Amino acid sequence: MTVPIDQHYISMNGHTPPEHATNGHSAPGMNQLYIGMNGHTPPEHATNGHSALEMLSVISQRVNYPKLLQLGRELLLALGEDPDREGLRDTPRRWADAWREFIEYDPGTLDTCFDSASVDQMVTISGIRVSSLCEHHLMPFTCEVAIGYIAQGKVLGLSKFARIAHKFAHRLQLQEQLGQQIADEVCRITGTENVAVVLKGEHLCMSARGIRTHGTMTSSVMHGIFRTESEARMEFLRFIGS
Repeated sequence: MTVPIDQHYISMNGHTPPEHATNGHSAPGMNQLYIGMNGHTPPEHATNGHSALEMLSVISQRVNYPKLLQLGRELLLALGEDPDREGLRDTPRRWADAWREFIEYDPGTLDTCFDSASVDQMVTISGIRVSSLCEHHLMPFTCEVAIGYIAQGKVLGLSKFARIAHKFAHRLQLQEQLGQQIADEVCRITGTENVAVVLKGEHLCMSARGIRTHGTMTSSVMHGIFRTESEARMEFLRFIGS
């Protein structure tokens, strides 16, 4: 069974998709989204080379922009403000634009790999800074991300590590989950299980509310040799200055 993109969008939120929801293409131009209701994998040409699950993820991560505009105005009213006064007239639009930019972020190509010139060589990338939103309080947090891996046959393009980190940061998130998703994606793309990720984050849900105290939260994910061999783990931590 196939469902045209416009029809599938309507089934999710009750609205006809805005033009940006299909990247300016009609549903036939985007092919059709295969829903695996019959247990069969769709042919590659039906989804432009993407799996149905990937296509569904892309489409489901579209905001309801008119609803955001309405909510932005209602939020100002709930705060006791006048949304029609000069300083706030465009605030609902700016707020809606910010949410759309955050949720509909496109990280670009993630899986550009090259043949590895050597084996058993540890590669580390550190100092990647990402911003996300705490799913518990809808408040921002920032993380510095360090990634290490041992290539097995192919290496990932350098910029792709930042793209992967930003991809998973642009959603309602938890720091621990963010690290896990980054590590799993690097494993999937590079084909190696030897991946380590360390995140150091500061969360406004602690520094701007409640206790109102600044602090750094550190979390780590260790796969493969980084989990089983302390020497490899310590070498990685030395490389990133932890």
